[in-house]
Amino acid sequence: MKLSQIDATLREIRVSPVKTLGQNFLHDRNLARWIVDKSEPSPDDYVVEIGPGLGALTEFILESGARVLAIEKDQRLVEFLRNRFADSRLEVVHGDALDFDLRSLFAEPRVKLLGNLPYYISSQLLLKFTKYPSPISLWLLMLQKEMARRISAAPGTSDYGALSLVVQLQYRVEFLRTVPATVFLPEPDVDSAFVRITPRLPDELPPHDPETFFRLVRQGFSQRRKQLRNLLRKEIPNWEEAAGRVGFDPRARAEQLSLEQWIALSEQSRSGLSTGPNTAASERFTVVDEKDHLLGDAPRSEVHGNNLRHRAVHLFIFNGQGELFLQKRSRWKDRHPLLWDSSAAGHVETGEEYDETAARELEEELGIKAELTRVAKLPCSERTGWEFIWLYRGEHEGPFNLAKTEIEHGEFFPTEIVARWVKARPDDFAPGFLECWKASEHQGEAI
Repeated sequence: MKLSQIDATLREIRVSPVKTLGQNFLHDRNLARWIVDKSEPSPDDYVVEIGPGLGALTEFILESGARVLAIEKDQRLVEFLRNRFADSRLEVVHGDALDFDLRSLFAEPRVKLLGNLPYYISSQLLLKFTKYPSPISLWLLMLQKEMARRISAAPGTSDYGALSLVVQLQYRVEFLRTVPATVFLPEPDVDSAFVRITPRLPDELPPHDPETFFRLVRQGFSQRRKQLRNLLRKEIPNWEEAAGRVGFDPRARAEQLSLEQWIALSEQSRSGLSTGPNTAASERFTVVDEKDHLLGDAPRSEVHGNNLRHRAVHLFIFNGQGELFLQKRSRWKDRHPLLWDSSAAGHVETGEEYDETAARELEEELGIKAELTRVAKLPCSERTGWEFIWLYRGEHEGPFNLAKTEIEHGEFFPTEIVARWVKARPDDFAPGFLECWKASEHQGEAI
């Protein structure tokens, strides 16, 4: 809409921009089209738009053929948008974006996020919608210029800080352009800027423990004028040695270290802990025939390398709301790293039976005990990795003590979302889980 049209429309629907809601309406159509073009929308996309306002961006997103979910806090604008765009590809939701359940987006094949984030809650919205792991493949956000500079900042600059590293650990951030206040009605007090955020590749950065990384970064930037050696001495006693290994001046301050150096430093602080994959060289698995009769045992490498038939268990753990806990497999796993999998799973080792293994895996991977019941037995096949699998079900509310060498992340999901997710993005899941999911649906346990 042009400026005169926006003014007339607001009067017609009796809306006065509310400053506390961050309502500033974009009236530059060329800029609106540029914004949408930068997101490269297509009919295959599901676009989430935060704060659509009068639909300046919505119009062009719909022209691309994409489906749109618009989240608008002002009920008056919700009604206006629904009347203006009578399109089955548009869903307008009345609500606060901070309350939006991100888990539903995993059920969409490809998700992009566009939005002019209200300045007063921009950092909260940014951290919420970039929470790792995310179903979103691209973020195109208009932020207060200062915020955009901070999250895209490079080492050695005044804008570079803890927020820069928190976001950049998982994502690449590009500062695209400054947006003057004059393109909005009413004009905000400060200029805005656009950033484009995309996920990093799984192997783009060196291995690291996020919890240790975030802890050191927060401490390191807690007093910017102090040298890091004075802030992190308790975490890293051999400071000069660590600085030499990582490659920075022992007198450096927080803003002088790159993302890669912060990762290396955080791993130095973990040097006395296990930082690599769980060594499985000594594991021996039960080997069976085509009828699951015991033949003997063999080392893990031989079983997997020669596709020998063996035994395994998978566990589906539900909470009181009927949601299923899924784990994202560790990047250290020798098979299917970083794919989503059952709540817990593992191989039957020499001398064990299925039930015994299930109880052990539950405690080792999730750190809990729970009553387990058998759901179904899956036949050995290429799809299960030549495993006979007993699937178990249990209930627990959490919290869980996740085995870091086994699990990257874990979260409860409504089963209806899992069902749609499996259909929309089957490649997100380990093959064994997909077979267990099918078996559970047949048993009526997951629907």
